Amino acid sequence: MYHHVKKLMYTVNVDTPDVRFGNMLLEQFGGANGELAAAMQYTIQGWNCVDDIARRDLLLDIGTEELSHLEIVGALIRMHLKPMKTNREAAEADPLVTIAGGGGLNLFNSMGNPWTADYLKITGELDVDLRNNIAAEARAKIVYERLIDHTDDPGTIDTLQFLMTREITHMKAFTAGLESMEKPPFSIGRLRPTPGLADQYFNGSTGDGDEGDTDMRGPWQTSFNLSPVDSEVVGGEGLAIELVDGKLPGEDRGKQDMAHKTTTAPKLDELIGVASSDGKL
Repeated sequence: MYHHVKKLMYTVNVDTPDVRFGNMLLEQFGGANGELAAAMQYTIQGWNCVDDIARRDLLLDIGTEELSHLEIVGALIRMHLKPMKTNREAAEADPLVTIAGGGGLNLFNSMGNPWTADYLKITGELDVDLRNNIAAEARAKIVYERLIDHTDDPGTIDTLQFLMTREITHMKAFTAGLESMEKPPFSIGRLRPTPGLADQYFNGSTGDGDEGDTDMRGPWQTSFNLSPVDSEVVGGEGLAIELVDGKLPGEDRGKQDMAHKTTTAPKLDELIGVASSDGKL
């Protein structure tokens, strides 16, 4: 159940409307990294999360706050687009917004492309969804930084600073929710990766480039038991594909399956992909 309170989470003030900047702000209303996408992603993930009512509450808390953020962004956009309703020159800044939308809000991004559910990352696997959400908050934070760089209006900057800061808060909450599951960082799903093959870093970009780039070495090749291998094309051994021999059940899931479930959740032994007593899927 939702209940709307007629008060913004953050009071928006715009001293000098800027219709072109208002158009930029549409990116955070109906864009891929915007507040509507975040609200829908977290909320639907929460509704799907029947196996963990604690983290379901986390998802629904933040999904609901994102709707409040959408309301703030909408108020900010309306204030910046206001001149479109009365000023021909301002209206010409974006005919789509002016003529089709009357100089108001609509579910478009800054280029006029319609919002789409393709923006949403929903897998139904809780730890994967939480990782997606951490990345989504990081992308939104960067968008707000860039928006702040393109306005001098103090009230607008303060509003965007508020929204940008809350992205970090949400990153912390999602990260804590993920870490509290106590899963190894590279343990995903229910099938284990092929030993040996999982530890090979494929050196697939070789030679010297025109911009001074060359083969480099770094911890991404040797950390977490990784070791580099070269392609057969350049005389290397290539990946150990001969190690692949069927599917391997028994991935380490930490506490992921131990959480308090909803009354509608299926029993663990009823789930597709759960190992049976003889270790086979």
